[in-house]
Amino acid sequence: MTEITPLDRLHVPLGGQEIELQQVDFEAGGMAMLRVRIRERNRFTIFDLDPVTTLAWAEAMQRWALSQPGMAAETGSATRA
Repeated sequence: MTEITPLDRLHVPLGGQEIELQQVDFEAGGMAMLRVRIRERNRFTIFDLDPVTTLAWAEAMQRWALSQPGMAAETGSATRA
């Protein structure tokens, strides 16, 4: 059976989206994937990412966030649900 492990949940204050991060371990084996679930009202966007893509995306997001005025010392404004 595929095993899904919750990792984190975030609430985006400006848009009201809920972002859920899960580790997915497939029954057939292979690498674990990071599942990103974004909920906007009744619409869901769900996709699975491999570790290499996840790291590249995380680094790009961090570079952008840290380049924003006043963000060098911040931990972010998104709140954990």
